[in-house]
Amino acid sequence: MLILIQISICLIGGLMMSRIAKLLNLPAVTAYLVAGLLLGPFCIGALGLSDFGIGFGSLEGVASLDLISEAALGFIAFTIGNEFRIEQLKQMGAKAIVVGILQAVFTTFMVDAALLILHLINPELISVSSAITLGAIAAATAPAATLMVVRQYKADGPMTKLLLLVVAIDDAVGLMLFSASFGIAKVLESGEISLVTIILEPIIEIVLSVLLGSAVGLALFGIEKFFHSRSKRLSISIAFVFLTIGLSMLEFEIGGIHFGFSLLLVCMMCGTLFCNVCDFSEELMGRIDSWTAPLFVLFFVLSGAELDLAILSNPLVLIIGGVYIVFRSLGKYFGAYLSCAATKCSKLIRKHLGITLLPQAGVALGMALTAESLSDGHVVRNVVLLSVLFYELVGPALTKRSLIAAGEITPEGKTSARTPNNPVGKIFHIGEQKGEGK
Repeated sequence: MLILIQISICLIGGLMMSRIAKLLNLPAVTAYLVAGLLLGPFCIGALGLSDFGIGFGSLEGVASLDLISEAALGFIAFTIGNEFRIEQLKQMGAKAIVVGILQAVFTTFMVDAALLILHLINPELISVSSAITLGAIAAATAPAATLMVVRQYKADGPMTKLLLLVVAIDDAVGLMLFSASFGIAKVLESGEISLVTIILEPIIEIVLSVLLGSAVGLALFGIEKFFHSRSKRLSISIAFVFLTIGLSMLEFEIGGIHFGFSLLLVCMMCGTLFCNVCDFSEELMGRIDSWTAPLFVLFFVLSGAELDLAILSNPLVLIIGGVYIVFRSLGKYFGAYLSCAATKCSKLIRKHLGITLLPQAGVALGMALTAESLSDGHVVRNVVLLSVLFYELVGPALTKRSLIAAGEITPEGKTSARTPNNPVGKIFHIGEQKGEGK
């Protein structure tokens, strides 16, 4: 009973807060996160009202609803997979791959260099192993916040299309960078070199995720053909996404080698394959988007409730976190700028894409949880928590501003949630895209 009351209050609180955010010209995502903070254990939750289902008395209480967050991430990844249509990839697939890889690597290099210099200045602040691990975590971008901003404002145009592809690729690259960096970090601490941990296991995880996602996507297409009503096709699609999420959580070990899957990659691949083989996938995806709207609101409210404000009282975390945030931001901006210049993207995309890649959340937190096994792994976790607190509250608003500056969002008050975005902006960008590189 209490769980149902908590879920309903999270939904109502998030939606009511979005009305205030609208008056301040802030994205709804920011409103949901603030609502979560207010309902969390450091605000309303501290009043002891959680016994009546109002707010969360502890971070453990928020964690008990993690299944909702996992489900939301699965649907977000499935939706992003829909962007990998063959015609889309023909237009900008090569650019997205180059930008996705280069900006992630550049960001890792920037944060690694800054934190290693910090270590040289004062070795007691942070170890080398934690420094290089944080550098790899810095590469990860949160797809959820980006997708929600794009959806809310009906953003459309070359930069939006490139952004969604880059965010998807970014997670695969981030996974590889983290696995390699964390493997090296463990070698530095133990003195034992393990090529299995550094190279083999990350490759296995990506390959298995792609294979599983493809298999489920094909199975979904095969079963969808037996149903003709829209409601039944919607129901079977949702069931398969839930199945994909469940299967991606499987882990096992054979001969000392750990086998696992990436939830984001599996669900993304499932959506990619399904949308490319199914001729009615686009209409179906629109119906799924409508069904998942409350789920995404819950996801962000719970994400806000999970933000640990206690870390703000730790000077060590604030120093390392400040360096991490500054150099990650610089890495994302200049990494995207340079890679866009290398692929001859338009000046508008070069200037604004990097800002839209700043949001960071679930993927980074998952990596930080793994990194807790390091000797000072608690430092890694707390720095990532601080960065998530900053980027999740500031990132969506910056993403919105960048998309407006790029001409891919109609200014507030001139668009309706029920209609597509401004066609004039689309015509402008189509013309600009044809002139790219001139």
